[in-house]
Amino acid sequence: MTDKLLQDYARRTLTARVYDVAIESPLDAAPQLSRRLDNRVLVKREDLQPVFSFKLRGAYNKIVQLTEAQRAKGVIAASAGNHAQGVALSAQKLGIKAVIVMPQTTPDIKVSSVRNRGAKVVLHGDTFDEAYQHARGLEQEKGYTFVHPYDDPDVIAGQGTIAMEILRQHPDPIDAVFIPVGGGGIAAGMAAYIKYLRPDIRVIGVEPEDAACLKAALAAKKRVVLPEVGLFADGVAVAQIGAETFRVLKDTVDEVITASTDEICAAIKDFFEDTRSIAEPAGALAIAGMKNWIAREKCEGRTFVAVASGANMNFDRLRHISERTELGEKREAIFAVTIPERPGAFKAFCQALGKRNITEFNYRFSSSQRADVFVGMQLARPADREALVAALREKEYPVIDMTDNEMAKLHVRYMVGGHPPAVGKQELVYRFEFPERPGALMKFLDRLGQRWNISLFHYRNHGADFGRVLAGFQVDAGDRRAVEKSLKELGYPFTDETDNPAFALFLM
Repeated sequence: MTDKLLQDYARRTLTARVYDVAIESPLDAAPQLSRRLDNRVLVKREDLQPVFSFKLRGAYNKIVQLTEAQRAKGVIAASAGNHAQGVALSAQKLGIKAVIVMPQTTPDIKVSSVRNRGAKVVLHGDTFDEAYQHARGLEQEKGYTFVHPYDDPDVIAGQGTIAMEILRQHPDPIDAVFIPVGGGGIAAGMAAYIKYLRPDIRVIGVEPEDAACLKAALAAKKRVVLPEVGLFADGVAVAQIGAETFRVLKDTVDEVITASTDEICAAIKDFFEDTRSIAEPAGALAIAGMKNWIAREKCEGRTFVAVASGANMNFDRLRHISERTELGEKREAIFAVTIPERPGAFKAFCQALGKRNITEFNYRFSSSQRADVFVGMQLARPADREALVAALREKEYPVIDMTDNEMAKLHVRYMVGGHPPAVGKQELVYRFEFPERPGALMKFLDRLGQRWNISLFHYRNHGADFGRVLAGFQVDAGDRRAVEKSLKELGYPFTDETDNPAFALFLM
């Protein structure tokens, strides 16, 4: 990146208009997390903004600079979350008409929140991409100004004011700043400002493992489109980094690190324990990445800043997050263990575990000789996981470690039961993400349920826009290709789990 471009973004950031609607968010110490990590951790509290997210900054900075003619025609945006609320509040403050196109799958609470801020909501399509294309069509048809969620210099500069505040609030040395990355708006704005004024500070982008579009682009040295993205951290679930944001980030970000779903859940708990506030998954992403980086580098006594970018959490998601937190902290492990099917076998197994706390125990009758158990164990430290597996195998218990098995964690732990009768056909099992809207299940059944018998079905609602489904089908030999062709035509993201050991042990 040229010095001129850095200078331009620094100037844009210094003159950005954000404080008509945004607050200068605090830079809070995280004492408990600091003690655990042996480093000084500071958290930039963007969750405290009026719309509970940093998105307000960039949206307002874009809209406030429109000409009178543009203001008269109004603005339009496509969003199912934080950007929608930022645009709606900004337009309301300036007395401008705002239209927000949202997918039909958007939960009512988000739709109501946008309407309550004076914006007109247009529900269109099942996905963000469909809503986005419709918004761009309305932009051309009605003459609205489109407010992009991240790929716009004025939006980027607005988000850059977060870095401006951090450097003013903490003029002492900072070793690294951890920033969440979706489309790249907040990362580009902050990175450009930091590298212009304090190039000694490391800028580290953080992405979910299943939506790492910046990491992929940096590896390829060009923007790439991910074939699919995970939806847990929906605020950063972006398949391709923005064009302008990549132009900035490719020369300003020092590194990109990723975090798993379980690690994000653990970071939400960390944030809560220090602040008594609840971050959304994307809001805790930077904390999760920071923890991973510190563990990798084995550093002590340094000063790090993590951006808590938002707190727009559906309450129902807390159940799922709570279930996954101990796994993310590596304080719990889950195993499939085979024990003899005889009186006293369970007691003997518990004795083999020693004084470790059992967090979950699910039983699966296998035969008159053996039983398979799905067991959760509390760990004092991560190394105990491997030691426990070794100890059980030494006592001749067959063990499979399922701590990192997504199907086991999402579905199988709730489905352990008896053997099904012989089906006489091959059984195929797939894990899906269903849109949370009326008709989604019927579309699934129309496409697949009339041709192949559904032998297994488990649905879990996690308070998100998409539900998780595990489904099994009885098919004739050689029909697998036809099943997968129908699944691709259906359009729901899916993963083949037929050969997953959790299925083999507990569900077939």
